[in-house]
Amino acid sequence: MPDALDATPYDALLLLSFGGPEGPDDVVPFLENVTRGRGIPKERLKEVGQHYFLFGGVSPINDQNRALLEALRKDFADHGLDLPVYWGNRNWAPYLTDTLREMVADGRRRILVLATSAYASYSGCRQYRENLADALAALEAEGLELPRIDKLRHYFNHPGFVEPMTDGVLRALEDLPEDVRAGAHIAFTTHSIPTSAADTSGPAEAHGEGGAYVEQHLDVAQLIADAVRERTGVDHPWRLVYQSRSGAPHIPWLEPDICDHLQERHAVGVPAVVMAPIGFVSDHMEVLYDLDTEAKAKAEELGLPVRRSATVGADPRFAAAVRELILERAAVERGEQVTPCALGALGPSHHLCPVGCCPARAPRPAAAGADSPYA
Repeated sequence: MPDALDATPYDALLLLSFGGPEGPDDVVPFLENVTRGRGIPKERLKEVGQHYFLFGGVSPINDQNRALLEALRKDFADHGLDLPVYWGNRNWAPYLTDTLREMVADGRRRILVLATSAYASYSGCRQYRENLADALAALEAEGLELPRIDKLRHYFNHPGFVEPMTDGVLRALEDLPEDVRAGAHIAFTTHSIPTSAADTSGPAEAHGEGGAYVEQHLDVAQLIADAVRERTGVDHPWRLVYQSRSGAPHIPWLEPDICDHLQERHAVGVPAVVMAPIGFVSDHMEVLYDLDTEAKAKAEELGLPVRRSATVGADPRFAAAVRELILERAAVERGEQVTPCALGALGPSHHLCPVGCCPARAPRPAAAGADSPYA
């Protein structure tokens, strides 16, 4: 194998995702997994599950992860990268602990993790690291030999993530009626999180209003807006907005909500809006319900033309980006000099989450970081 495709010391890649129900009978048990420890009554979970029941009780995220696995395996094979790819979830089968147990049985000892979240935040990074620590603790209790696990850096500003989203925005604009296209506003959307979690996202030195979470999304939005202007000659106005809030009403979350934003834009005479879900890797439930169902219903009520651009999904450019990130991290582990690939003003993210990065309200062990108990 050529040196450029040398993944040593790593011997496997783990795709780590959220998980979702595969049928109506799975919905409430899945939501019980998601909300475990919060004391939410089953009747309330059934109400929340109506979003899933609208789609037959099946979350699209599982098939989208299967498509991404296929794209990764194809890309690796086409480029001579001999690295097996596994899949484990936080909240549904295949469960993370079961997948790690399988990997250990297969002899995997140095594992790289790709999380299906591109940005820094507690729920998008550290919580996955806590899940990894929990899984390793379970394997340790079983007397199994523990693998060493590292996590790929945040890829929000990698060209293989940004460029497919740019193309998606351009296609959405092109799909608008010609008489409103030039005046269209771009609403870049991401998952709302509590403002306290946003303010402490990223390394400690990045903490502040919005933290790294907001800063990284703004950087990506600016990259896409600039690329759209360069390719169309039109400088579309834009704003970062939020969706999928799920917390108690008295707790401040990031705003404005996409539906409120659509109403506000319509009120000031904006002729059309493109909703660009840059905070999501694939078209999972938050995209299909909160944007394609709820936000589009609000737009229809207002008489406002809207289009929704595509997420990255299993785009071959994203699969190629993952390959590049693997080779980059492997070279770093071997002590070689590398030039990480990144667009925008923020530069490449850290390879190792530092102490104090995206802290939890109640400290818990987290693997694959500077504070990992499993070095």
